[in-house]
Amino acid sequence: MIHIKRTREEFEYEVRALTMAFFHGEKISTKNEDTFEEEVTLTIDIRMDEDEIGISFVQNEIPILLIDCKASLAERAEYKNQLKILLYQGLSKITGTTLPWGTLTGIRPTKQALSKLEEGRSLEEIESYFGERYLCSKEKTDLSVDIASRELDILHKIDYKNGYSIYIGIPFCPTRCLYCSFTAFSVKAYEDYVDSYLDALFKEIDYAKGCFDGLEKKLTTIYIGGGTPTSLNEAQLERLLIKINETYDLASIHEFTVEAGRPDSITYEKLRLMKQYGVTRISINPQTMNQETLDVIGRKHTVEDIRNVYEMAREIGHDNINMDLIIGLPGEDEASVAHTLEEIKAMDPDNLTVHTLAIKRAAYLNIYKERYADLTFGDAGKMLALTSDFAREEGYVPYYLYRQKNMSANLENVGYAKPGKECIYNILIMEEKQTIIALGAGASSKFVFPEEGRIERVENVKDVKEYVTRVDEMIERKERMIVKEFFDGQPRT
Repeated sequence: MIHIKRTREEFEYEVRALTMAFFHGEKISTKNEDTFEEEVTLTIDIRMDEDEIGISFVQNEIPILLIDCKASLAERAEYKNQLKILLYQGLSKITGTTLPWGTLTGIRPTKQALSKLEEGRSLEEIESYFGERYLCSKEKTDLSVDIASRELDILHKIDYKNGYSIYIGIPFCPTRCLYCSFTAFSVKAYEDYVDSYLDALFKEIDYAKGCFDGLEKKLTTIYIGGGTPTSLNEAQLERLLIKINETYDLASIHEFTVEAGRPDSITYEKLRLMKQYGVTRISINPQTMNQETLDVIGRKHTVEDIRNVYEMAREIGHDNINMDLIIGLPGEDEASVAHTLEEIKAMDPDNLTVHTLAIKRAAYLNIYKERYADLTFGDAGKMLALTSDFAREEGYVPYYLYRQKNMSANLENVGYAKPGKECIYNILIMEEKQTIIALGAGASSKFVFPEEGRIERVENVKDVKEYVTRVDEMIERKERMIVKEFFDGQPRT
């Protein structure tokens, strides 16, 4: 266990996240105690004075390193940055390793690059900024700038500043995967609640139609996610798609995505319905094309099911198909990933989203870690490099990127697309360029005020049964925010 002492609460997240990046999987405590039931292998004692930061590292009760630097607590942002640099330098010296993203612990590194490009900064200036401020590698800086440049081009083609997008959450899944930490409920266990859930969801859909009436805001994109939206049966999915078509003018929006997801939830008829009702982009997500891994992680479908569903989608006419892969799954190595990529090459999807495994607190892999103690994990960095090389060779370009806590090797998730097939919603949500009105259980609306550099969130309850009984309250939460921020607090009639 690693013990971090005397951290100011306001900096605790960054200190913990950076330490975890060097010691992935280790338990970290920030309690101000001196005795623990578990053995403490490293103590990081951080002294934060008004004009100086000092860090001592004690390993197995033996002091091994003491470092300090000047910093003014009056300049909070710079103080935090100096703290992270100092901590990084100490941890790097102790472990003998460096991190490709340096001290960057946030989930949106491309947001920094995008803002610099919008300011008119050159590539050399951005590289210098990332290198000096965050100790970020040139490789990751260049990747961020490449993606940000592409995002900027796409954003310039749409009137995103005068628009908003809608996210619709379907929090049901056929089964729960081993690594999953999303809000998702077994569709079999909750089958008696699905129609009631849709009834409640339709109330929010109706509200979202007129939530910006009187303002010059137009709907830009719609994204149906989950869970697994296609865990709805065919009649329920058609109900939802009809409601969306009746409520919104789909002819005027730029994109309508359904994250179909798991092949075991997809049928020919569901694919046909999505095409019939104006869906322009779908996801069919294998995660891996190795059957043994699918069995381990709890996916109740075969590799052949993935191929069959993909072929059906093409036959019906879906011409913008995304496929998700996860790098770092238990038992997989570079050969496993290479096999998956060969299978993907044969199908030739329009988008390829590569996720690096992140084991979060609510995942079964973490909750029942003793049960899965024998599972092995390969070199995520080398496996991710394979996917990057593959994407380049097959004509995919990286167009969005984000990171998560507890991610293998402190790496990243990258969305690749054939030119012209990029997902606009992914760019808008990741770069926080537009307000997203989120509907459904566990959905989180994000109100973006770029001129002020401010974002306000409005959360929906996560539990399906609570959502059904409290949907009017969820609507009222959004209305209060909209009235306050867009109508000067004057209630609308």
